Amino acid sequence: MRHFLYILALSLTLSLPALAAGSPWDNGDLRVSANGRFLQFANGKPFFWLADTGWLLPERLNRDEAEHYLASLGRAGYNVVQVQVINAIPSFNAYGQMALDRGFDFSQADRPGVYGYWNHMDYIVDRAAAHGIYVAMVCIWGGMVKRGDMNATQARAYGSFLARRYGRRPNIVWVMGGDIRGDIHPEVWEALATTIKAADRRHLMTFHPRGRHTSAQWFNSSEWLDFNMFQSGHRRYNQRMGDKRYPIAEGTEEDNWMYVDSAWSHRPVKPVLDGEPSYEGIPQGLHSGSEPRWTAADCRRYAYWAVFAGACGHTYGNSAIMQMAKPGAEGAYSADPVAKPWYVALGDPGFRQMQYLKRLMLALPYFERVPDQRAILNNGTRYDRLAATRGKSYLLVYNHTGRDMTVDLTRISGARKRVWWMDPTDGHITFLGTFDSRVTTFRYHARATGVADGVLIAADEKMPLSLE
Repeated sequence: MRHFLYILALSLTLSLPALAAGSPWDNGDLRVSANGRFLQFANGKPFFWLADTGWLLPERLNRDEAEHYLASLGRAGYNVVQVQVINAIPSFNAYGQMALDRGFDFSQADRPGVYGYWNHMDYIVDRAAAHGIYVAMVCIWGGMVKRGDMNATQARAYGSFLARRYGRRPNIVWVMGGDIRGDIHPEVWEALATTIKAADRRHLMTFHPRGRHTSAQWFNSSEWLDFNMFQSGHRRYNQRMGDKRYPIAEGTEEDNWMYVDSAWSHRPVKPVLDGEPSYEGIPQGLHSGSEPRWTAADCRRYAYWAVFAGACGHTYGNSAIMQMAKPGAEGAYSADPVAKPWYVALGDPGFRQMQYLKRLMLALPYFERVPDQRAILNNGTRYDRLAATRGKSYLLVYNHTGRDMTVDLTRISGARKRVWWMDPTDGHITFLGTFDSRVTTFRYHARATGVADGVLIAADEKMPLSLE
């Protein structure tokens, strides 16, 4: 076996393609790709899900704040925002308006001269559309269902209301659940999902599960579930939860790539993504402010691990942003709304860095991409694990720690391969050179920025690929 040690030294730097202009739904409605593993538009163009968790947006932000937040998402390359439509019964928004009462009576949803809860939700959906963003509507947070605040009959009434109000808007994705196991009152989720689907076949639907679970465990065969979602959660290695029903083993808490494999073990195969990984700035394990906080580097690791394992996109989260922390509002999970409100957290590095993953994925032939760990020799575990994905003529390897990479370049076509290195913090591309198609060891020496992680990009020399 021949190895070639290459020191990162060449200085040609390239930038990834700019995001396409125009509204995404100009390409048609979203649907599942023919191979069951990706999302696409009706015209066949790929859709890479890049979401932010703006959970309390409808309740905490006023119109001006919502506009600022959504505009910031658009500028940072996000195309989805995940929101809790109602977080409690009753729920009140920034204007003191109530979503609904315990009787689920929607006759007063629109009152003359009153800017009500649902009028504000309309505004959020419409402003998101203006910025090219889909609203993934978690219809009701799971804790309300677990407590018995909504039964199946009420779920059908609520589903009918939501479908009538939002089913014709172009930028909707329906999300059942909300941090809950699917076997807790499944009749409520079935009633809500099937009611919405009966009235709205246009929009995709998924289920947001409890931490360390995937929706495939309960609903993969359900007709209403178009794609799977998992919540890899916020625990670090060996912060155990002890439930034997988890789809991955204890001691693997941060290995979110395993959930992709777990979801794809179900039939039929459906697209899957991490809908809630560890949030930037939140304590590891959530509940103790004395624990270390998850960083931007952790957010990048979760994103590249999941996507290179085959996920159809990724969701970012930030402790301050997800709860829309601001002075005067109580902070959860050790957040300090005064020291770091949500609008300051928009400047956090992880929030800005997710766009480079999306751009990279869309710069390459999309639907042929598969995970391929056989491209890595002498792989490591945990943080030292290299994650590989490839198409027919390109190969990507994510390296979190900057360790040596022994890569089998014969896994893709071509006698010669052009190779680059991408810095995931800013999309900076460095050309490494052209190499023979054989097993080659690459050693990465960090730029002056000191960033350890990054992506090795290899492509058939004859592939018409431009990263300029």
